[in-house]
Amino acid sequence: MNRHALIFWSAVLLAVFGLVDGLVNYGLRSLSGLIVPLIMVVLFFLLYKYSTRGMTNRGVRSKAKVKPSQKTMAKVAGLRKTQASSGKRKSYPFQVIEGSKGKNDDQLPKYH
Repeated sequence: MNRHALIFWSAVLLAVFGLVDGLVNYGLRSLSGLIVPLIMVVLFFLLYKYSTRGMTNRGVRSKAKVKPSQKTMAKVAGLRKTQASSGKRKSYPFQVIEGSKGKNDDQLPKYH
């Protein structure tokens, strides 16, 4: 068992032990300390569920799908054919231009 799982299950075991001990010794009064955290968890869950982010998962704010025209599909098909037929290297209209200064190894620093 890895270390994180051991720590997690130890914490769960201690929490259950604390709840059982509180119920045995103090009855339902021991649960009064859990009311506020429980309300906060439920509130955050409901805010997440009904937020706009949650609604997009159910498709409430989804965009309408538009079918592309045949002309557009022909263009895309033509572009895919030309890209597939090209070789491994692309030809770019750029080239390296050597500078006007001569390269002098004496002026270069010895350590970079």
